[in-house]
Amino acid sequence: MSRSATGLPFDDIRALVATMPGPDQTAIAAIRARDAELTKPAGSLGKLEDLAEWLGAWQGKARPAVNRPHVAIFAGNHGVAARGVSAFPASVTQQMVENFAAGGAAINQICTANGLGLKIFDLALDLPTGDITIEPALGEAACAGTMAFGMEATADGVDLLILGEMGIGNTTVAAAVCAGLFGGTGADWVGPGTGLDAAGVERKAEAVDAALAVHAGHLADPLEVLRRLGGRELAAIAGAVLAARMSRIPVILDGYVATAAAAVLYRLDPTSLDHCQFGHLSAEPAHRRLLDAMGKTPLLDLGMRLGEGTGAALAAGIVRAAALVHEGMATFTQAGVSGKDD
Repeated sequence: MSRSATGLPFDDIRALVATMPGPDQTAIAAIRARDAELTKPAGSLGKLEDLAEWLGAWQGKARPAVNRPHVAIFAGNHGVAARGVSAFPASVTQQMVENFAAGGAAINQICTANGLGLKIFDLALDLPTGDITIEPALGEAACAGTMAFGMEATADGVDLLILGEMGIGNTTVAAAVCAGLFGGTGADWVGPGTGLDAAGVERKAEAVDAALAVHAGHLADPLEVLRRLGGRELAAIAGAVLAARMSRIPVILDGYVATAAAAVLYRLDPTSLDHCQFGHLSAEPAHRRLLDAMGKTPLLDLGMRLGEGTGAALAAGIVRAAALVHEGMATFTQAGVSGKDD
């Protein structure tokens, strides 16, 4: 990512947001025309038809395809984790990254089931972010640099990007980011995360409220919300979403934390997530509130709250099916099947 003329790191991000491409209307028209000729009643495949159109609109292809789907998991550690906001110690982040690498996590099995590539991004796990209850999580240059690092997830010919995260304490920073972006208190946005009891959830809400008080007056800018209240994995996901848009790569986002990261871009420009699908509705209570705030509908609702990109990876199987159905079905003419008016 090149530096802006002013030298302010976030100006580069704003410049990209201002030049985002829109959907390919020619591709949309071609997809709709082909869909009308396929051997099925119009609209009979419901959401699958919508997904094929969405995929082609953002790939810029009249014949959308998913040949190189890739899951990217960004892992980061958080200073606020020392405040007892998680049921697990911060050391679990590194341990789970090693588990991903060894193929022993849920996401590994779901990737195998759906034919998805997987890459793990270790975001300085030995250097937790600042404790958001007393200081910013990141400086502006560090935050922008982490967003730029996240953009690397779009490399290697990826044609469908599935985004997830790992980070003990990151539902706390996600709650703080949501409160900073959309208003409300800690109690409005926190939940049990990895399994907190009621007292733990209360500590979590208090931590978010403390962070909001410390950073009050600096939260009108969504990028400031991200750097002050977020974390490296949220910044990297936001960068990956933006880079995917610039490269015409459709995106599937995972649960609460990934959605909170993307919401930063939404607050910069409400159209900035039009190339994204939301893979599932997390059981973390505030995820529904966040999706509703942006007018977004998840593809799945399986009662999951694991993270790791698992819900988004499951949804990727549906998106792949939508592309294959649109491409592989015969037309009425090809199959020798009488159409509605024949």
